[in-house]
Amino acid sequence: MDFNFIAKYTPEYWEAAKLTLTLSFYGILLSLVIGFLFSLIRYYKIPVLRRIVEIYIEISRNTPLLIQLFFLYYGLPKMGVLLEAKTCAIVGLSFLGGSYMAESFRSGLEAVGKIQIESGLSIGLTKLQLIRYVILPQALAISVPSLGANAIFLLKETSLFSAVALADLMFVAKDLIGMYYKTNEALFMLVLSYCIILLPLSFLLSRLERRLRYAGYGH
Repeated sequence: MDFNFIAKYTPEYWEAAKLTLTLSFYGILLSLVIGFLFSLIRYYKIPVLRRIVEIYIEISRNTPLLIQLFFLYYGLPKMGVLLEAKTCAIVGLSFLGGSYMAESFRSGLEAVGKIQIESGLSIGLTKLQLIRYVILPQALAISVPSLGANAIFLLKETSLFSAVALADLMFVAKDLIGMYYKTNEALFMLVLSYCIILLPLSFLLSRLERRLRYAGYGH
């Protein structure tokens, strides 16, 4: 293991990690927004929109992110729509993640007991108050483990961003291997980078899940 090589190119991995985290942040944030809104559409069975959401979820979950990125980056320009590589990455990640987040939110909404909803209506809560004070707090708490797992999954999927010429962690590793044939060193730094990113996130999500469980949510 050439540690001088590792020390020399650590800054490149640092810059790639910042790019990966930035794109992941926006992609996951949009995924949560999409997932939450679409889960409400399915939960309340809104006509027409519910069917559109179901079609979206099936398409999103049954096509690889790599294919989605290729379509956005190489396919759309053929139709006159040009997107920057970073935009393609964020759109692709949020398109994929939105379907998974929608299923997580929906499972949380459906886990709220009907007797609690009926009790809320019986004491005079409006539908909006019922959603705000009864359904959402419990549904979100129940959904946290699944949402966290989805966030980690999406972070790992960012390794495909190099396919659209983005200098992410995978791109840097492949580039260094191609130029210097330092396979062990490049892959070691790649694995280490993802561990540094993912392990703290996994730890924080586990702590959050335990705190919610001790607070009485998620049962």
